[in-house]
Amino acid sequence: MLKRTLMMSALSGTLVLASGLAMAADQERTAQQAQKQDQMYGSELMTQQERVEYRSRMRAAKTAEEREQVRLEHHERMKERAKQRGVTLPDEAPARGGGMGPGGGRNR
Repeated sequence: MLKRTLMMSALSGTLVLASGLAMAADQERTAQQAQKQDQMYGSELMTQQERVEYRSRMRAAKTAEEREQVRLEHHERMKERAKQRGVTLPDEAPARGGGMGPGGGRNR
């Protein structure tokens, strides 16, 4: 009987720990998404749907050259949008890298 109680306690503790880790991972993902949004050039001028579409286009690009082309087109669109709205954006896009794109999250 004592053995069974100890087993149940250990199992309960493991489940509580696992759920806490899952919640922490979700919070981390949310924070990373917010940071990515902040790093996206002109994100303050974009709708949520536009951000999703831009990320999808970046993920769909097969080469670094294709990603750079998508990035440059986006940069020009955001500069034009900022001009139309009377908003000032920096000339340069935020520094690339540091995101969780291909290869992200591995020990570096």
